[in-house]
Amino acid sequence: MTGTSGTKRTLLLMRHAEAAQGYEDFERALTDRGRSQAEEVGRLLTEHGYAPDHVICSAARRTRQTLEGVLGAMELTAEPEVDYSEAAYSAGVDTLLELVNHVDAEARTVLVVAHNPTVAQVASSFAPLTSFAPATVAAVDLEVEWLYAAPGTGSGRLLN
Repeated sequence: MTGTSGTKRTLLLMRHAEAAQGYEDFERALTDRGRSQAEEVGRLLTEHGYAPDHVICSAARRTRQTLEGVLGAMELTAEPEVDYSEAAYSAGVDTLLELVNHVDAEARTVLVVAHNPTVAQVASSFAPLTSFAPATVAAVDLEVEWLYAAPGTGSGRLLN
């Protein structure tokens, strides 16, 4: 079967934590609550046994700060490779999935930290959603290699 392998791959899709208003959008920073949310997600991922070895993070300030809080709260034995992506900032569903498709085949767990509505749309293509509030994270168990990741190639669930 093309594109499959016996190795489990997990795609973690996260919306950035709560951000302040009133700045140029790209430069919006996390609120104090947002910083706490990011740390809570890091602890949640650790509790579930997730340890990302690759991260795709929008280059916007609030997503970088979210990632910093998540990784800072995790008990990782190795730092993941992080791609800060300008493309992820304004990405639509297809572009965000293309970024995932280009991840090294050796990666087992990929964390995407991005923006709504795109991150929610991608998550909803793998798991039923009613909402995707700031700092929400979905875990998708993929049945294919990253190159073939697309709607219908895995099953997901919300973690929080």
